[in-house]
Amino acid sequence: MNFSETPTNLSPPSHTAAASAVVMPVGSRLPSARIALPWIVATATLVISPMLWLGQASGHDFQFHLASWLDVELQWHSGVMFPRWAVWANYGFGEPRFIFYPPASWILGAGLGSVLPWRIVPGAVLWLSLVLAGFSMFHLARRWMPPAGAIAAAVFYAANPYHLVIVYFRSDFAELMASALFPLLFSFALDEELSRWRRIASLAAVFAAIWLCNAPAAVIATYSLAAVIVFRALRGKSLRILLDGATSLAAGFSLAAFYILPAAFERRWVNIEGALAPQLRPENNFLFARSNDIDFVRFNWKVSAVAAGVMAICLLATIVARRGRRLPAAAWEQFALLAALSACLMLPMTDFTWRHAPELRFVQFPWRWLIPLNVSCWLFFAAATTRLRRSTGLRPLPPCTPTPPRRTYWMWAATAFCLALTATAMVRNCWWDSEDIPFLQQAIASGHGYEGTDEYEPLGCDRYSLPEHSPRVVFLDSEGNSYGRAARIVQWIPEKKEIHVAAGESATMAVKLIQYPAWKAEINGRPANIESRPETAQILLALAAGKSAVHLRFTRTPDRTAGAAISIAIAAALLCAAFAESLRGRLS
Repeated sequence: MNFSETPTNLSPPSHTAAASAVVMPVGSRLPSARIALPWIVATATLVISPMLWLGQASGHDFQFHLASWLDVELQWHSGVMFPRWAVWANYGFGEPRFIFYPPASWILGAGLGSVLPWRIVPGAVLWLSLVLAGFSMFHLARRWMPPAGAIAAAVFYAANPYHLVIVYFRSDFAELMASALFPLLFSFALDEELSRWRRIASLAAVFAAIWLCNAPAAVIATYSLAAVIVFRALRGKSLRILLDGATSLAAGFSLAAFYILPAAFERRWVNIEGALAPQLRPENNFLFARSNDIDFVRFNWKVSAVAAGVMAICLLATIVARRGRRLPAAAWEQFALLAALSACLMLPMTDFTWRHAPELRFVQFPWRWLIPLNVSCWLFFAAATTRLRRSTGLRPLPPCTPTPPRRTYWMWAATAFCLALTATAMVRNCWWDSEDIPFLQQAIASGHGYEGTDEYEPLGCDRYSLPEHSPRVVFLDSEGNSYGRAARIVQWIPEKKEIHVAAGESATMAVKLIQYPAWKAEINGRPANIESRPETAQILLALAAGKSAVHLRFTRTPDRTAGAAISIAIAAALLCAAFAESLRGRLS
């Protein structure tokens, strides 16, 4: 490791200063992220390296994410730059997936798919997320640790056991992206060196970014950040901390309003409760849950074993860090609170909280609280080991120790070995499948499409009743039976459909689309009522005798316009406030 940036001033701070300061940079300036670059990149590369020869780890959510990326990339070619309607879902009938699923992951996946071969895109997304996770943790840890300790925290957080679960078992690319941002979230929440509005803007931007990555992780981030802010305000007896924190939260929600507002408003148009099927409810997913479903229990116990291991490491590291005063008291207390909150919410005793706390049940799996728990765990672990003496005493070493004791390296090596064994066990037990990508590509190219999702199906639709093979237009008689009739499809692109029909008598036309309030119809230039087919909610249009020019458009609803306006306005306001504050500082 390169310690050339380690400050030469080795005078230890007083215990009083260490106990009162939340932010205590090591030396005159913080270690540069450049010294951590090779270690973080190497770690991310090692984690995804099995994919270079075994193919793709096809976890629970792999097909969902890959299908979204392929759908978006094709829509870009059609001129739809920010899709809202998933064209090929439900075998071509579509669904409003991109209104409700945060955009960061499907934009990144589709963007990489536009320039890279699809077979390497999933690994590239994972690699970038793990690198981001490492730098995010380094940014947090370097405030209190010498470079070696901050690098250790970054490496172990990037390759933490829950990230390995996501990579090999779950393939939840969006959740991994959100998890990568959590250390940065707490770093800005505790940063007292930045000016007020820069701190508020930075915290709001990271908070919004998490919301734009993954909704369950964003709910966790909201509760975690609120707990940290309230604790800091109470501990410091400061109303300003509470106001600044509340401002950051509100600004973060507003920055992501172009996604959050439509998703919140339009959820009444879909079966959003489908996200809470029996096996997806929190009460059935606490640690070491029991069920008659063998596969469910097997996976739950694997994650539970990971959670138990992380809790044990975190508890021991927390005690050592506290006894040795390895972190400032205020920082130690806040991350200990975060760890305790995370651990408790994974246990059945918090069932009441899961049932009644707003939106918490949509996190689905209590073990998702491993995300903030891992932040505390590996921060405490690095703090506990970086300044550990050879002697049995736990007196703190000076914060700028140029070279950690040899015992520290042995402990890091042993921990890395244990993580490698964990990764090896997961690699041997996960599902490797290189056929998912070409299968989905062929399904979309052929017009067959892919399966939809329960929670995004519009009200009145039973997606399981939708036929896998259906023409784009059919005509129905009075009893609902289909029959042939000439129809010319003039245009069939993601958000616009144009169909010309010449009929000797009135008819009912069924279009291969699911009814959703954003779809509007015109017949011969006049607005037309859209009806829906029972059970499937397929769009039906009544046509009069003669020639009919049918136009269907997926329109921009007012909630989407309002959400975009709020995001733009708040972004401009934060930039102006930060710029004005910086200008005042230069002039003073």
